[in-house]
Amino acid sequence: MRQTIPQNNELIKNLVGVLAAHRVLYGQARVYERVVALVLAEGMVLARHTVTQLLMVLGLNERDWSAWYRLFSQERFDEQAAGEVMLGETLKHVGADEVYVVAGDGTQVARASHKMEGTSWLRHPLTPVFRPGIHRAQRWFNGSWLMPQENGYSRALPLRFLPAFVEKAVLKAHQACTEWEAALAFVSWIRERLDKAGRAQQQVLLLVDGSFDTLPLWKALPQRVVMLARSAKNRRLYHLPDEQQRRDGRRRYGSPAPQPQEFVRRRTGWQVCALTIRGRERRLRCRVEGPFTRHGAPDVPLFLLVAGGQTYSQHGRLRHREPVYYLVNATFQAGRWILPLSIDTLLFWAWQRWEIEVAHREMKTSFGLGDKQCWNPRSAVVTVQWSAWVYSLFLLAGYRTWGLSLAPPVPTRWWRGAGRWSFTTLWRAYRAALWGEHQFLPLSFLSPANLLLSPSLRLALDNAVFGAARP
Repeated sequence: MRQTIPQNNELIKNLVGVLAAHRVLYGQARVYERVVALVLAEGMVLARHTVTQLLMVLGLNERDWSAWYRLFSQERFDEQAAGEVMLGETLKHVGADEVYVVAGDGTQVARASHKMEGTSWLRHPLTPVFRPGIHRAQRWFNGSWLMPQENGYSRALPLRFLPAFVEKAVLKAHQACTEWEAALAFVSWIRERLDKAGRAQQQVLLLVDGSFDTLPLWKALPQRVVMLARSAKNRRLYHLPDEQQRRDGRRRYGSPAPQPQEFVRRRTGWQVCALTIRGRERRLRCRVEGPFTRHGAPDVPLFLLVAGGQTYSQHGRLRHREPVYYLVNATFQAGRWILPLSIDTLLFWAWQRWEIEVAHREMKTSFGLGDKQCWNPRSAVVTVQWSAWVYSLFLLAGYRTWGLSLAPPVPTRWWRGAGRWSFTTLWRAYRAALWGEHQFLPLSFLSPANLLLSPSLRLALDNAVFGAARP
């Protein structure tokens, strides 16, 4: 039986609809047409995602390319304005009475140049801990929206891709920025946009890893923003001051609290949360302690969430997961400090924070983040933001077409697909919708003689090419 990749015209309609929402960003029609053409070329290119390769996909290899480069070197593509439109599109999927969940994390885009804007020597993330190495790269902050959960699944859709260049980086048109400052700028921008959209009472939940558990960020958080940050097991915490200590104006801290790791040894006070994570029900031991304060931030009460370790079996081998510790800012209500959200909600989204790491991997390995060879101080930054924005366009159109759990059938008999569609499945569906339906034809074993002239080999190459692109 011949397997096919089905066409889905609804996918293209949703992509065109999301693109049409961004039409207001471009005054001239020809600039918008170039944007649409480049977006479609991003989904069809088989080589690196450089501007010249995109022009070859469009058949413009004999035309002047300067106008296409000016899209990035001049103020044609506005990353912040595009993020505002994308945020407005995401609000169609989140009710005003629901929590708007975002995640933030730092990432690096490898660069070989010593003169490109924002580049500096950074620790190479692929080198082992016992022998760290360095490489030339740009540092970024990715602020993403987490799609509403569906059968325990979610996805990270980048809203803003902000430069977080270090002080020693090459800086001609940008300023140095720490990761926590970029995170604060992002969540403040989210809060401001929601207020202008008439959602002043909607809560924002920001998920970050341990590198953002810093005092300046805790103290500068905007109102109606909840931050859940992974914390160290030996974090120094204090109880809130009692009545007698409050009367003494010199006492801003209460008595020292136990370290987070000490709560793991206690046998009482634990509760079990049943969560549906990626299609499976998981039972997590957890506990809530506090409120506490950190040294240096006495006016920011925090709760400590402890997720107990687990011993589980994987492929016949016993494995152990270490306990995890989180800090979340408290909410004052009815004369006392309480958790801003239920512990089930916090633990579920803490688990989903990994989706932003998945987005980084997909953008870098599959979508050519940082491939574009633009050396202008503006274009060296904007092209990276452009790739993240196009990635969001494709994801949002796919989400509106299938949701998270539904997906087109996989054209193989040995695997029927996962519980959530992958970016590869999405990319294949776009190509099938643009290039037409293709049937994979069976072929016989290759003979050792005249391999290059073998019809079977040519048929195999035809199947491979049509699986990814149409010549």
